[in-house]
Amino acid sequence: MKKLKALIVAVVFAVAMTSCYSLEHTVGMGAQGNQTVKEKQWYALWGLVPLNEVDSKAMAQGAENYTIHSEYAFEDYIITIFTSIITVGVQTVEVTR
Repeated sequence: MKKLKALIVAVVFAVAMTSCYSLEHTVGMGAQGNQTVKEKQWYALWGLVPLNEVDSKAMAQGAENYTIHSEYAFEDYIITIFTSIITVGVQTVEVTR
């Protein structure tokens, strides 16, 4: 019974200590408008193997000034809770022109 309580406390602590990860890149002068394109980047083996290719330059559709925002948002954590059993995770990539 004590082991179960310790395990529950450890899991709650691990979940509570997670935070959102965010990374932003500015290309040229950065976004000049508010047109946004979002895609999900999927990974296997805890982020070691990409399952799809998200091309931020293609998402910018030829723009020379844009901002790339990559993050592990709340929704990505929820998805990962269910897919981590098979070692698959997800990240959101957003390009604003």
